[in-house]
Amino acid sequence: MPDEDFSIQASALNHWFGTGEARKQALFDIDLRIKRGSFVVMVGASGSGKTTLLTLLGCLREIQDGSVILLGKELRHATPAQNVRLRRRLGFIFQAHNLHESLTARQNVLMGLQVKGHIDKTASDRAAAHVLGLLGLADRLDYLPANLSGGQKQRVAIGRAIVGNPDVVLADEPTAALDWDTAANVVDLLKRLGQARGTSTLMVTHDNRILDRADRVLTLEDGRLVGDEDRRA
Repeated sequence: MPDEDFSIQASALNHWFGTGEARKQALFDIDLRIKRGSFVVMVGASGSGKTTLLTLLGCLREIQDGSVILLGKELRHATPAQNVRLRRRLGFIFQAHNLHESLTARQNVLMGLQVKGHIDKTASDRAAAHVLGLLGLADRLDYLPANLSGGQKQRVAIGRAIVGNPDVVLADEPTAALDWDTAANVVDLLKRLGQARGTSTLMVTHDNRILDRADRVLTLEDGRLVGDEDRRA
């Protein structure tokens, strides 16, 4: 049953890739609950299933076996329309920034509002500029991606993910291209969203510098959740 204190509840979650003799299990009996407003980090070696788990929790793959309750809604057997409605309540940050090269930094961030149905241009422009300012890009609002560094592009992608105040942020290595001061600023911004608005963040990372800022650290190994450490003082 859904528990309103938790934004994500996964139970006995399994996943496979391929068919027939090539079928291989990627996730094994994942049981996971993430509280609203918490900042959770997931670590593990490449190929351990971290990105697969993120995509399942984010309605980007079909639930094959087990249960995932996202924001009170069961994802197994959810319709495409139900998944679309849920995705509008999420913020995604991927390793590749996936910016539109023909759009400015501000316009790329505005896309994070447009997919949620925000149409007031003045308010949307102000929100996009505000978020980019928080990310240290106030002087890059009208720059095209070609004129931004790799780290600046990633910050634009982060801005696009959070501008609509999502209920859940799912992030895959979002700080990999950032220096430590900028990475710490991003993490602190996500934590403030959790405290102010109840946004939950699940971040996959290999950046050990972030672990001390996490509420919890999950460890995934060969598709199994083998560690769950509470880091709150």
